[in-house]
Amino acid sequence: MRTGWIRMKFERKARESRPVLAICYDFDHTLTPDDMQAQGYIQSVGYNVAEFWAETDALARTHGMDSNLAYMFKMVQEAEGNLVLNLKALMDYGAKVRLFPGVEGWFERLREYGRDHGVIVEHYIISSGLREMIEGTEMARQGAFERIYASSFYYNERGLAKWPAQAVNYTNKTQFLFRIEKGTLDVNDPAVNDYFPPDQLRVPFRNMVYIGDSDTDIPCMKLVNANGGHSIGVYDPDTRDKTKVLKMMADNRIRYYAPADYSDGSELDSLLKSIIRRTAANEELEDRHNACLPGAD
Repeated sequence: MRTGWIRMKFERKARESRPVLAICYDFDHTLTPDDMQAQGYIQSVGYNVAEFWAETDALARTHGMDSNLAYMFKMVQEAEGNLVLNLKALMDYGAKVRLFPGVEGWFERLREYGRDHGVIVEHYIISSGLREMIEGTEMARQGAFERIYASSFYYNERGLAKWPAQAVNYTNKTQFLFRIEKGTLDVNDPAVNDYFPPDQLRVPFRNMVYIGDSDTDIPCMKLVNANGGHSIGVYDPDTRDKTKVLKMMADNRIRYYAPADYSDGSELDSLLKSIIRRTAANEELEDRHNACLPGAD
């Protein structure tokens, strides 16, 4: 076990004068109707989607691998002799990913609504998918996200993907919520484990929203819910299959659910605007409470 640690300096986000609402999203089946890998990459290496995932699952079971490491290994393996798996290729696949209705205009619309109500709205991705593909989407290129926390590759001297640099699974997703809470956003910043007084937390959990679609989001949903935040389950607006969100609701994993329609005036849009207004009111009351505490004068 490594016992020494070189304490590097990391840029950290300071607490703002206005409340910050952090909206955190899963990606696959939350912002897009399908797995990102199934929208170009899998087909380009000669597989059908079901076959690729079946072989990936078998690889994970046989070798006791994390399922995300297994799919990343499989991607590198199958690319050999078929295509050049570099950053550009992965971003190009990401550019072709289909999005749910209204996603393109959603992020700036909510930021603007927040500004009108005295709230800084920030958007974060927390996904087991590939950061490179997400970065290839038009919304990411336009600066929609404060941070994209997702799995990613290490590239060799020729720029080819060779090894996982980050692997994000359903349990280690929760670390990123603590990073957002404390403003320690760099994935290597050990200050995520430091104690921060409650009044120094940049984004208290009560000011977090987590939006996801399935069991892999449950640890984040449960953590946000347990600390006064807002967890939302979404389902495909075309199939209207609510099976997963109804189970998550029955198990107290989420507080709300809605179709994954991000259009202006949609059910989800209305819900998030209500949360923004509530955040503004809650933080005003928190300020009044703190002003009444002994020694506040």
